[in-house]
Amino acid sequence: MGKRSGSKKGSVAFRPRKRAESQLAKVRFWPWLPERRLCGFAGYKAGMTHLTYIDDTESPSKGTEVFASATVVECPPMTVFGVRGYKGGRCVGDVITSDEKVLRLLGIKKKKENKLSASDVDDVFVLCFTRPDMAGFGKKTPERMEIAVGGKDSAEKLEFALSLLGKEVRVGDVFKAGEFVDAIAVTKGKGWQGTVKRFGTAVQRRKATGKRRHIGSLGAWHPGYVQYTVPMPGQMGYHKRTELNKRIMKIGPPAEINPSGGFPHYGLLKNDYLLVKGSIAGPCKRIIRFRRAVRAKGAAKAPEIKFISTESKQ
Repeated sequence: MGKRSGSKKGSVAFRPRKRAESQLAKVRFWPWLPERRLCGFAGYKAGMTHLTYIDDTESPSKGTEVFASATVVECPPMTVFGVRGYKGGRCVGDVITSDEKVLRLLGIKKKKENKLSASDVDDVFVLCFTRPDMAGFGKKTPERMEIAVGGKDSAEKLEFALSLLGKEVRVGDVFKAGEFVDAIAVTKGKGWQGTVKRFGTAVQRRKATGKRRHIGSLGAWHPGYVQYTVPMPGQMGYHKRTELNKRIMKIGPPAEINPSGGFPHYGLLKNDYLLVKGSIAGPCKRIIRFRRAVRAKGAAKAPEIKFISTESKQ
């Protein structure tokens, strides 16, 4: 038996590696939240910057000023245009706003009024749409989505959701500085790539087979077919990915974060922003969906920020 050296090439955690169905990522699970508020929000990725803050974790650098990269996400207000009730995982009805301007914007025909009662539902969602035209980077078509509602029971959730119908919701009404969120987005597309870039396989030596950037073997003789775990060329990027426990460092107005000349390929922010520690999937202008962290690390505590870079990124 041949000796195996080195680790296996390529993670099998994400299969199949195909293009996402939609640029608006789906949220397939929402955490239960006892508070009366929305469980998520959405914004547009503007770019990145860096900051320094006082480390308040239990790491060896606790209490000292540390450096971190951060992603800036512009979050225009979202409008609630409907309330949707579920019973046993099935939709039992919607309540849609009567605002003709909103219905015309979304291209929705006015429906017959439908009433929801707390006894008919066991879970409640709000139907929202974004306002990219307020962001000012050229996009006009709004994205529509469902966002879960928090509450102790279905009656409290339904009452709170109906109170938001037809109103605008700001990101500061949903999240707080220091809170942990999950970022759900579609990554940058890199097209069709070979095995070396796609899976990190080794480059063959020059005299091996006359080819260098290919895999040496398609697998064992038996089973007599190529298994799906064998690194093969194919689509790389433009995949839906969920990153857990991204910390919100700050929420504020655009004037305090705009760099000189604006963010490259995006421009100047015109709405409230989220400053999220670390990187987030996707290029600039891509919609990012946030939800309350399903594996939260503790209570929200706003970090003590000492410096945020607003130097030109050009």
